[in-house]
Amino acid sequence: MNLMNKKFLLAFVKTVMPLLLGIYLIWVFFSDMAKDPKKLEAFYTAIYNANYLWIILALILGVIAYLARAFRWKYVLEPLGHKTNFWNRYHAVMIGYLVNLTIPRAGEASRSAMLYRSDGIPFSSSFGTIIGERAVDLVVLILIAVLTAVFGFDDFFKIKSLIEIEFSGPTNGSESGFPWRIVIYGIVLLMGIIFSYLFVFKNKFRQKFIRFAKEVFGGLLSIFKLKQPIAYLFQTALIWGCYVAMFALPFQALEQTSSIPFSGILLGFIAGSLGILFTNGGIGIYPLLVGLVVASLIGEEHPTDARAIGNALGMLIWITQTLLMIVLGLISLALLPKNFSKENEPTIQSGE
Repeated sequence: MNLMNKKFLLAFVKTVMPLLLGIYLIWVFFSDMAKDPKKLEAFYTAIYNANYLWIILALILGVIAYLARAFRWKYVLEPLGHKTNFWNRYHAVMIGYLVNLTIPRAGEASRSAMLYRSDGIPFSSSFGTIIGERAVDLVVLILIAVLTAVFGFDDFFKIKSLIEIEFSGPTNGSESGFPWRIVIYGIVLLMGIIFSYLFVFKNKFRQKFIRFAKEVFGGLLSIFKLKQPIAYLFQTALIWGCYVAMFALPFQALEQTSSIPFSGILLGFIAGSLGILFTNGGIGIYPLLVGLVVASLIGEEHPTDARAIGNALGMLIWITQTLLMIVLGLISLALLPKNFSKENEPTIQSGE
């Protein structure tokens, strides 16, 4: 009974709570506009009149980024002595994206599990390379954020204040708002307590974790053993160039947002990227954050419907990119060959 309770609690924290938060934010997203029928009408009008050619071009760049990510993966697998098929790597990447839409941060584990199933690559080795890959991507995202703050200093802190006001939770006796900070800190604390208990009191878990950590560390070190570092850096630049461009192109789809400067677009990109961390695939929070940024940038020119237009653009970007990942992920799930037994394949869990 205790084991069942632990599994249920873990599943609830990892999957249900972020999903519930996302659903709540979707309600916030539409309820704010529903208070004024004109805003809701402006929202739907913007989506209906959008030039979808820009959206299609953005999705094409998304596919290129996914292909480049699969291609880049080989550069860190080869130093470990692993030869893999490109399409199997691509399918594993897309299945990882698909899993992330249901269980936040579980995509990395599923990606390694899928490559084991198709190419027989040890889970811990490939998972270590993914951890190293995420570290590189985090550095790139931080660099983009720093450049955005430097070139759009005033807008950066203005939007930061708007986001804090939107999500700060109840203050000064107000009963409105969602205490997202408390929820996030609570999740982190609970996971820390569970891990500490298992590590201290369960010897079998501790030994497995230490062995697993050593193997992961070996995969992480493969970043520094690259035979073609220039090619790896080029693929990294290509991936992030596509990410930024696929976010920027939809701004041209709406007449009201087509004149937003590139520094403003980068602000929206950073806000959306951070939002994905908090809910399943950014549900609810991604279009809400992007909408806040866009509304603040066009508020002077369109004071009455800026928020509705911002929300429309945020929703267009999020829903089209999410549908792309779902379609490609399902196709990859069907096409990935199952050449190796799942008998010793680890259970896919967030944070594994």
